[in-house]
This record gives sequence, C-alpha cells and structure tokens, in this order.
Amino acid sequence: MSKLPPCEYTPDKYDGPSKEEVMKLRGDFLTPALVTYYKDPIMLVDGHMQYLFNEKGKRYLDGFAGIVSVSAGHCHPKVMEAVNKQNARLQHTTTIYLHPNIAKFAEKLAGTLPDGLDCVYFTNSGSEANDLAILMARTYTNNYDVIALRNGYHGGSQGAMGLTAHSSWKFSVPHGFGVHHTVVPDRYRGCFGYDDPESGAKYALDVKDIIERGSSGAIAAFIAEPIQGVGGVIEMPPNYLQHAYEYVRDAGGICIADEVQTGFGRTGENFWGFESHNVVPDMVVMAKGIGNGCPLAAVVTTKEIAQSMTQAIHFNTFGGNPVSCAQGLATLEVILDDDLQGRSKELGKQLFAGLHALQEKYPCIGDVRGKGLMVGVELVEDDSKTPATQLTADIFETCKELGLIIGKGGYYGNVLRIKPPMCLSEKDVVFMLEVLEEAFAKETS
Repeated sequence: MSKLPPCEYTPDKYDGPSKEEVMKLRGDFLTPALVTYYKDPIMLVDGHMQYLFNEKGKRYLDGFAGIVSVSAGHCHPKVMEAVNKQNARLQHTTTIYLHPNIAKFAEKLAGTLPDGLDCVYFTNSGSEANDLAILMARTYTNNYDVIALRNGYHGGSQGAMGLTAHSSWKFSVPHGFGVHHTVVPDRYRGCFGYDDPESGAKYALDVKDIIERGSSGAIAAFIAEPIQGVGGVIEMPPNYLQHAYEYVRDAGGICIADEVQTGFGRTGENFWGFESHNVVPDMVVMAKGIGNGCPLAAVVTTKEIAQSMTQAIHFNTFGGNPVSCAQGLATLEVILDDDLQGRSKELGKQLFAGLHALQEKYPCIGDVRGKGLMVGVELVEDDSKTPATQLTADIFETCKELGLIIGKGGYYGNVLRIKPPMCLSEKDVVFMLEVLEEAFAKETS
C-alpha cells in the first residue's frame, strides 16, 4: 500500500461550513456551469508546498497544482511573506500612478527572456493576456488573419475561445472571426509519427497551405503552445515551430508562444517551452505559474510591437496590482533561487522512467509524453488506439482515494495530466508512481 512521505506541517483544525453545507450553498447561489472533479467532490481548505488538506485533515499530494498554477508551492513562506507585507501597506493602486512593484517585477521577468523581449503588459488571466496578444498583433501588422492549432486551448473569454479549437470549451456564439486552425502535429495519433524525423516539417506545411489558400495571404499572428496543456500534453515536434514561424513571418505575421502552462521552468530543459525548439517568438503570453496561484498574467513583447498600442488608450484597472506583483516577483525569485527548473528536469527523468516501466506492464498505456513536470499519459483500449475514457476516469478516481490528485484532459478525456508544484521531492515521485501502479492494477484486473 502506497504511503505519503512524511510532512512536518500540521494544518489548523477546520471550523468552517461542512462539505455538505458548501455544496448546498454552491447549488443555491453559484452558476450551474461550475463543475467539480470526482464522483464525491473533494473540499480543500489548507495547503503546504506540494500538499493539500481537506476539511477533515486528510493530506493529498497535489499532482495537478491547481491546474498547473502553483509553481513554487502552496503558501510558500517566502511568497506569503511578500504578499502579507504588501497587503498590510497598500492593497491597490493602478498604473496611472507609480509603484515600485510593477517595475521591479517587469525587470526581473524580462531578464528571463531573450534579448528584445523586454516590454511587459500585466493582466489578470491567461485568457485576457491572449486577447491582448491578438489585439496587439493585429494593431502592429495591420493584418487580420490569425492561425492557431486544432486541439489547442487559449482561454475562456470570447476572444480566446475563438483561438481555442476544442468543442468542449466553445459555445455557439459568434467568435473566432479571422482565426484559422491548422493541423495539430500529434505524433501519436497523427499522420506522421515519432519514428518520422521529418514530422515537424511535414506538419508545418499545413500552416503554409492555410496562409496561401485559407487566408488573404497576409497574417497577423500565429499562436501555439509549445506543449498543448488542456489538449492532452501534445508536444510540438522538432523543427515544427521553426518552419511554422518562417511561413508566418514571410506572410507579415508575428509569432506568439502561449507559455501559460509550459513556462517558468516546468519543462525542465529550459525556462520557457519555446527554447526547446530553437526559436524566438515575437510575443510570449504567460499566466498560471507566474503568480503561484494568484490572478496574474502577462504579455511580453518587443518595444516596437508594443508601441502600436499607443494609437488609442488601452487600460487595465488591476493589471500590475501591487499585491499581485509582489506575489509574482517573490514567486519568480523562489523559482530562480531554488532552481526549480533543475528540479523539474531531474524529477521529470525519475517520473518518466517510472511511467515507461508502467507502460511496458500495462498495454492500456498508449503514450507517455511531455517534458520535465508537464506529463501526459494517454490511455487506450486496443491497438487501434480507441480512447479509454472510462478507464481514465476510474484511475483518476482511484488515485484520489489513495491520496494523489492529478488531472485529466485531451479531447476524449483519456489523458492523465500530471503537473505538480515544482517543489516536490524524489519521495513524492516514488509515492506518485506507487499510487499509479495500484490504480492500474485495480482498474485493469
């Protein structure tokens, strides 16, 4: 039986409303569009680094990081110290006044990116940041058409929904004007597989074809996640982004890297996902891990591109809020000072080795993919790769009962998503693999 590693933290006794009372309040006063994970929803009331606690004090290893949002760790002491200090002094001001936090954070953030990407615009969420990125691209290029990837996810606002190509996240309302969706370079399910060294170049030809036959021939932007998150951890093949960027720039467009889930060292190899592909985008969108769980996001681009936004007033009341920037700056300092990128790389090796061992044992594991601590495990029913959606749900539930929280995604809901806070330990990875072993043994017997 798997057992959680020891933890020195003991949460205070919870004395708030019961889970049943909270569920009733949600049903009475919150939108029915809200969904919960698990047949028996979990209520989380406390957290410490890589661990979460329910109202009864049961501890879980967080293998999903609040949908890849907690990077440094839940309630990291250095982050909380910075937040509490700023909260006690000044909670809110806007960019029409000066404040040191936004300037210091922007400088530190720009220092992690290639030269030239040094102009930062803070927003509240990844959806909002992607909306801004497309607006800026269209304003700068004076072109309208945008290319995004099928199976990609870029947010829930109406503009970001148009970029998204995943019907589960789209409503039947006008959106996506001028957006064209290119083929996703999925080497597991697509036409060109892992065994084809030219797969990236071949998939990128569809970008060229859309420019020539599906657009005016003049492009505003191309946007892609280096590894698709919600779409099931689909990693862009080698050379794909190089060729796609070339075709887009030849058509007058700019290239946008959506690093909302891949950024801040999570992939282990590099601090930013695009760096694994030997490309430099014209614009980088970041959110989630940027603030270790607070509402914070950013678009970083060149000063030349950003200058286009001075044609009119574009204002964000809460973008650059001093408390959010204090949390973002402290989070970035922890990520850099504690080398969480290096930890992601080493623990990713350990995790992938264990998952590949499970793959050899359980034929239902069709594919193990990703980088560092951004991992996807796709489950199938047979050699024809029929999605094992129900089995994925069953294993997902069993992991929770055994003390491990993970995510699931992909179009068919058949991909286990493992993306923990980057502060976890080798013992946590061992526990994670033991839980998965138990879950697969139980649900496939």
